[in-house]
Amino acid sequence: MDPTLDGLDRRILNALQADASYTNQQLAALVHASAATCLRRVKRLTDDGVIMRQVAIVAPEKVGAGLTALVEVTLDHQGDEHQLVFEALVANEASVLQCYRVSPGPDFVLVVQVADMAAYHALAHRLFAAQKNVRNVKTYFSILRSKFETNIAV
Repeated sequence: MDPTLDGLDRRILNALQADASYTNQQLAALVHASAATCLRRVKRLTDDGVIMRQVAIVAPEKVGAGLTALVEVTLDHQGDEHQLVFEALVANEASVLQCYRVSPGPDFVLVVQVADMAAYHALAHRLFAAQKNVRNVKTYFSILRSKFETNIAV
């Protein structure tokens, strides 16, 4: 727990994680602070990088991206420069929602959201089959998402 965050900061963060569309007036009332104080705190939390960005969470199946894949990727060469090249490759791929370097086991775990199996196949060819440094890929396809949260306990 970050000691520089006080109770008001934590109330603001929890409220915004639940619903970032609150107006400053609504947020201030919810966290029991003045509007001016709340505005200053949100600005500071944003400037300090605690609040990274505010987004809308979209239902993938409602926008034609109903197939979720969790992908383990192992590289032939694991040096930092090789990992950075792979990370740059997936950073440019909109269907890759998350990319993690992991240990032990594979080098990366990706969270991928695509329309269907044909779209996954095309992505797999671009990101994995066409890359000389990709040694192994193991993909798990989600059949049910029983939990999805974006909030971090603060």
